[in-house]
Order: sequence, then structure tokens, then C-alpha cells
Amino acid sequence: MLSVKAFTFNPVQENTYVLYNEKKECCIIDPGCYFPEEKEELKAAIATAGWKPVLLLNTHCHLDHVFGNQFVYETWGLPLHLHEKEKPVLDFAPQSGEMWQMPVDNFEGPLIYIKEGSTIAVGADLLEIRFTPGHSPGSISFYHAPGGFVIGGDVLFQMSIGRTDLPGGDFQTLVTSIKTQLFTLPDETKVYSGHGPMTTVGSEKRGNPFLKGVGVR
Repeated sequence: MLSVKAFTFNPVQENTYVLYNEKKECCIIDPGCYFPEEKEELKAAIATAGWKPVLLLNTHCHLDHVFGNQFVYETWGLPLHLHEKEKPVLDFAPQSGEMWQMPVDNFEGPLIYIKEGSTIAVGADLLEIRFTPGHSPGSISFYHAPGGFVIGGDVLFQMSIGRTDLPGGDFQTLVTSIKTQLFTLPDETKVYSGHGPMTTVGSEKRGNPFLKGVGVR
């Protein structure tokens, strides 16, 4: 079974996740480490725990979630797994960095496209790929049933949802993603979001103010 270790990086306070199992195999999801000390923090934590990185995953490719992609590739030699509809978003990262005055070198390693409805393995442990667009065109969420959690990127937050005013965003698409891909999970499922604290499916069903009156509950 996979366990979750969270890091909060960069000025946008993005959550980077490392999922690890009993055999110390791990995957790195949305490495947002931008500053040298943040990259060192991630590297040192993995080394101290004795984890072996085997996968690099992006839920989506907005700038704050991809800052550390190249660092992870250069450090552990991992290709980047993402949904093919996020490739244009990834390609735009350097221009986005210029606009935010945060220069970034884009990922130059191999890309592997993953499909919704499939699974991806961290050793013997599986993550289910759920297609959750709306905040971005190719956003995916990683669900691990044995651990009772989903890594949702910027789709659903504690009492909030992802913004839909960026290129490729769409409010109704996001609502549909939440309704069909996240709210169909057990209420006790932990939701690890791209920003802010962990929440649960049940809590957001009951109280998320952004989802009142839109056919979600």
C-alpha cells in the first residue's frame, strides 16, 4: 500500500507529493520545487528515507506544478508521465515563467502519455488514472483505493475548486469532472489537493460552497 508525504514549495505554495510503499519504491507527483533549497529539501528527504524514485507524474502542467520536472529528471533519470492534452500547457511553461518573473527551464526528457481509465504502477502498487479536466484541458487525478486517497491536483480543494479562467479551463467541465470522477469515490476518501490542506470527498459533498446548485449534490 502507498503512503503520502507532502511538501509545499514555491511562492504559489504548491503541494508536491511523494507516494511510497513498504519496499521504499516511490513516485514524485507535481514537483513544484523552484528554489535551490527546495530542490535540496526534496532530494534530502528522499535520500534520508531511503526511497527509490521510480515514477515522475504530473496531474497537470501549470507552471507551479512543473518547476521541478527537469530537476527530477536530471537527478533520478525519470521520464515524465502526463496526459497528452497537457502537452501544450507544458510547452507554454517558459513563457508563463517570464510573465510571472520566475524563469524556468522546461522539461527536456522523454514524455510518456498516460490514458484515463488505465492504471500505473509504483512497484506492485497501482494508481488508477481518472480524467478530471476543467481547470486544465488534460488534468488527471491519481486514485489509490487501498490507501483510501486521491491526488487531485487543482480540481478540488478544501471548500473550494480550481479556477477555470485560464486557457483551456471550463467551469461546467470542472463540475462534471468532480461529480463523475471524484464524488463517485467513497466519502471517506482523502483528497490531496495541489494547494492547501487535505480534505475528504464526503466533506466536500456536504459543504463545498462552490458546488451548491450545480447538480453535484
